Amino acid sequence: MPARTVPPADLGNHVRFLLVGALFLTSAGADTAAREPKGPAESAGFQEVFWTEPADLAQRDLFYGSGGQQHAPAGTNFTFLSESRKGSSPKLDVKDSAGVTWKVKADVEARPETAASRLIWATGYRTQEDYFLPEIHVSRLPERLRWRPGLIEPGGVVPNVRLERAHDGLVKIGIWSWKDSPIAGTREWNGLRVLMALINNWDLKDDNNGVFTNPNDARQRIYMITDLGASFGTNGIGRGHLESRGNLNSYQQSRFITNVTTDRVSFATPERAPMRSILIAPHYFYRLGLRWLGRDIPREDAKWMGRLLARLSRKQLRDAFRAAGYESATSEAFAQVVESRIAALNAL
Repeated sequence: MPARTVPPADLGNHVRFLLVGALFLTSAGADTAAREPKGPAESAGFQEVFWTEPADLAQRDLFYGSGGQQHAPAGTNFTFLSESRKGSSPKLDVKDSAGVTWKVKADVEARPETAASRLIWATGYRTQEDYFLPEIHVSRLPERLRWRPGLIEPGGVVPNVRLERAHDGLVKIGIWSWKDSPIAGTREWNGLRVLMALINNWDLKDDNNGVFTNPNDARQRIYMITDLGASFGTNGIGRGHLESRGNLNSYQQSRFITNVTTDRVSFATPERAPMRSILIAPHYFYRLGLRWLGRDIPREDAKWMGRLLARLSRKQLRDAFRAAGYESATSEAFAQVVESRIAALNAL
């Protein structure tokens, strides 16, 4: 078969695609800097709350998570308040019988986000107070919602939901940038990068990071990852919606450590988007621009995270997945992958 040549017009279109992508990366970086006035020079006088030594790590309850049993939802009946149209996963704001406000996330991200929040919190990072329920009932729902058909059943029944409790006293004041924040470059920041690779959280855009303050202590700036739904599936966005989040088979088959040198280690997550997605050039190049987050992490920092995770018991790891509504056999299988990755970190 003769070699295929690229017509000049097609070549020009290809070059233009690449130029558009490069310009997108440049403008995206500038936009992030503009929205992120939280560089080290501007942090003087503030207390950055990002990681706290988990002295009780081996005793932490990974079934109920950071909120504990005392903050769990009061029953399964809720009243509709509003619908959030931000992000790819639709969300509802509801109120329970005790008057507590919750953000409801349904669909395939509900389970993996709940399990991921348990591991992040256990190792000392701040997280949202997330709980999974197999079914809730929401009254006073409006007729028109953004949610796809099937996510809400007749009578206001919503199956398989993650409930995020509204923080008492915390106010979100913005986002934090992976590249440009007071925590960048620290051991704890690198440890969080390792954790994201361990759970295959590939959706690491800055918009999924939140900075909060406490009105009772305005000096505090509390840093969290506020969206962990794209976890426990593939290494990247390349496959379908159902395979890339909370999919045991995808997680079992995915790669973890890709390269080790004397002082650095690289991971497979986040993986770049597949080449076919270059047809949507801004999307492709944006995902390509996140790839550095899993690369060239100090080996000692990766081992430090491995030692932290190794303090979790067999029961705690399985509780994290049971909390997300996975059946016993599935929780066991997910936990086994996590255990193998913890062992790989400790073998570095």
